[in-house]
Amino acid sequence: MTVRTVIEPPRRAARTAPRETRLRALDGLRLVAALMVAAYHYGGRGGEVTKAWGSSPTVQFPTLHEYFAYGCLGVQIFFVISGFVICMSGWGRPLKSFFASRASRLLPAYWAAVLLVTAVFALPMVAYKAVSPSDALVNMTMLQQPLGVDRVLGVCWTLWAEVRFYALFAVCVVLPGATRQRVIMFCAGWTFAAVIAKASNEPLLDLVLMPEYAPFFIGGVGLYLVHRDRRDAYAWGIVGVSWLIGQHYAVQNLWRAPSPDAFANRTSFGIMLVVTLGFLAVAAIALGWLNWANWRWLTVAGALTYPFYLVHEHLGWVVIETLHQGLNLPSWATFILTIASMLLLAWLLNRYVEKPLAPRLRTALTKMR
Repeated sequence: MTVRTVIEPPRRAARTAPRETRLRALDGLRLVAALMVAAYHYGGRGGEVTKAWGSSPTVQFPTLHEYFAYGCLGVQIFFVISGFVICMSGWGRPLKSFFASRASRLLPAYWAAVLLVTAVFALPMVAYKAVSPSDALVNMTMLQQPLGVDRVLGVCWTLWAEVRFYALFAVCVVLPGATRQRVIMFCAGWTFAAVIAKASNEPLLDLVLMPEYAPFFIGGVGLYLVHRDRRDAYAWGIVGVSWLIGQHYAVQNLWRAPSPDAFANRTSFGIMLVVTLGFLAVAAIALGWLNWANWRWLTVAGALTYPFYLVHEHLGWVVIETLHQGLNLPSWATFILTIASMLLLAWLLNRYVEKPLAPRLRTALTKMR
């Protein structure tokens, strides 16, 4: 009897996603976006900051206020980064773990910021209106905006957008299990549904689907697909369509016809340029072009970004008024020292609030049945 040995050809290795490492350049870009928003709040708009300076920022920064006015687009860049990061962190993770990760990331610093700003604004020497105790308590839920309650933190409207994005991604992608096809269908479906919501002018659809911000989140998700496979034509298509729609909404919402009475005249080209640079920066990180930016201090910068973003606006008013009107420091020195003081406060919040509380909250939520 002859025994025949059959030698099978070697199987083709399945294409796997890249091994995830910390993208420190993304941490740096987060801080850049936060500083853009701070520049907008301190010198690129009117409102309460005028009281802090004692006059309009147009007087304090005769030339720079025109550039600071574009800083509000740091929010759109944040949303692109968020789409990238949430897709990365949610891939292969069960729903409970995803929820615990997001809650432990957002809530400790947020709770501390709400309590801190409420306490500071309640001081007799601070000339800014504090919300009522009842409204401050509702703010702890992060649901004050849909409930129509006064906000403690001016920037918390962006967190409400983030939470809705997390919910959509969790239900449509994390719950059934993240796959390339499912993520692509999520991006395509949300894009199409958001367009319908805009056309229908239906408030409920607008609330859920966020047509004006969806392209930025979706673009970030598409860029994570690019990070997994730079030759993925569908991923590049998602990014391209998101950029086209996103720049349209940015121009539509932020451009105004030039007027001598306007605080600042943003040009449509300037708005499109900032949005495009934001997409390009995240794309460069997705493609690995900025892997050389692997300095450890960028990780620290990324850790400070969220608490800095939370506290910088309202507490910045108090610091500006103290330094500029109380100590008569010049505008440029006040601006720099205010940024520095808010970064120091962010470090304290990260060191003494986020680091001890976030792991405990994450563990508690993960263990819950």
